[in-house]
Amino acid sequence: MDEYAADFTLKDQNDEKYTLSDFKNQKILLSFHPLAWTVVCAKHMQLLENNYKQFKDLNTTPLGISVDPVPSKNA
Repeated sequence: MDEYAADFTLKDQNDEKYTLSDFKNQKILLSFHPLAWTVVCAKHMQLLENNYKQFKDLNTTPLGISVDPVPSKNA
């Protein structure tokens, strides 16, 4: 079953805008990270990064979303 999310635009840690509809014809994995500097979130991001090629092979783009301030995201 396909699931669809409402379109949205967010800025990354480099102030670059990303809009969900820009990823048309791709699957998107939205990965929410509550707090930087925690073991759980660090491992979560590492798993996404370490498996990036597998996601791309499945026509899937992982996007990490966090409420952390920009300096934490940059780190």
